[in-house]
Amino acid sequence: MNTFKLKIITPEKIFYEGEAVQIIAKTAAGNVGILAGHTPYVANVVPSPLKISENGTDFRIAAVSSGIVKSENNIVTVVTTAVEWAEDIDVARAERSKERAERELAARASDKEFRHAEQRLKRALNRLTVSGKM
Repeated sequence: MNTFKLKIITPEKIFYEGEAVQIIAKTAAGNVGILAGHTPYVANVVPSPLKISENGTDFRIAAVSSGIVKSENNIVTVVTTAVEWAEDIDVARAERSKERAERELAARASDKEFRHAEQRLKRALNRLTVSGKM
């Protein structure tokens, strides 16, 4: 199977660097699958599961926060504010984040505070979904 170089970067570290056969990411326009030889592409990534296949059949899943995905010259780069493997998600912490964000949304604060709480809720729900607890 044809592979491409995949790099997933956060502000703190290189989360993943290796060869992949396919990734599936959720963008603002919907899901996108990227295989070797994909045309040049750039899109915004939304909080969602990121599926990575190194062998073409099995997928490893990570929870990604907002960011971008770029494909060019058989190199795919995902730059995101946060990412973690499904098995590494602290479910109790994600539940607390979800509850806190829901309380903040219910408080109907300023528009800015509302948007921040909404983003935190999306991240928490994504983490819970990816962990299999939702």
